[in-house]
Amino acid sequence: MTKFYHLHLHSEFSVLDSTIKIDDLLKKHKEMNMGAVAMTDFGNIFGAFAFYSKAKKASIKPIIGCELYVSPGSMNNKTLKNNNWLNHLILLVKNKKGFENLNKLITLSYTNNYYYKPRVDKNALSQHSEGLIALSACLRGEIPQLVILGKLEEAEKTTKFSKVSMGRIIFFLKYKIMVC
Repeated sequence: MTKFYHLHLHSEFSVLDSTIKIDDLLKKHKEMNMGAVAMTDFGNIFGAFAFYSKAKKASIKPIIGCELYVSPGSMNNKTLKNNNWLNHLILLVKNKKGFENLNKLITLSYTNNYYYKPRVDKNALSQHSEGLIALSACLRGEIPQLVILGKLEEAEKTTKFSKVSMGRIIFFLKYKIMVC
């Protein structure tokens, strides 16, 4: 039997996106005999301490992460007038260095580059990538967006670029592309 673990999950700390409370999440995972779960709130890890502590107490492996907004160009670009141009990227913490780097990226996104949403760019990701695992995110991720638009060659190039340019980040695609 294949084990399944949620690696992309928003909690009550993703304001206006989820109402999942940490206690309820862990109770349900315990009932379903799921040994691990990631919490990847939008642009923050405000609930990380409570999540980690409670998951450990419940004998569930906590995976700390975040769904970041990624600017397609420089995060200093403030000419676009809405946030539809931002891509999503999930980062999961692999170790202590990854936790430190995720904190640096989140801090950067709020302190230097907040424009409609807290955001980073690929340059910041490559500078602070050690100890992180990246997932292609939801349908608002850069690669899924390219696939939706039928730009499969560009999606493949972007995937290869992501693997190389983000330094030590381990990059995983969440979707299997089926051609019918």
